[in-house]
Amino acid sequence: QVQLMESGGESVQAGGSLRLSCVLSPYTSRTNYMGWFRQAPGKEREGVAAIWTSSGASYYADSVKGRFTISRDSAKNTVYLQMASLKPEDTAMYFCAAGSGLGGGGTFGPSKFNYWGQGTQVTVSS
Repeated sequence: QVQLMESGGESVQAGGSLRLSCVLSPYTSRTNYMGWFRQAPGKEREGVAAIWTSSGASYYADSVKGRFTISRDSAKNTVYLQMASLKPEDTAMYFCAAGSGLGGGGTFGPSKFNYWGQGTQVTVSS
């Protein structure tokens, strides 16, 4: 059974940085595409960043481009989300997801992801 475990969320001041981690267990051919999503209270879940773990090719939502970086450590089955220049509007529960990357709906299309973590809370205060 595939499991995803996020960590690294905490409360920070605006302008600060955080690094989120997501450990995937076990890695399978169906988890070659991984992503980070977030959901703020009263808002819909939105895709933040995604990465092909085999090639390292990455994609970002416009709202975080230039501030967030997604990366992976294949040896550790871990994907990271380095967040810099954090803003209060980045406050949300952040979720890690993994899947085959197949299906439509664009970079963050729901059909691309089959497995989800429980989330880690990021709070940015002004």
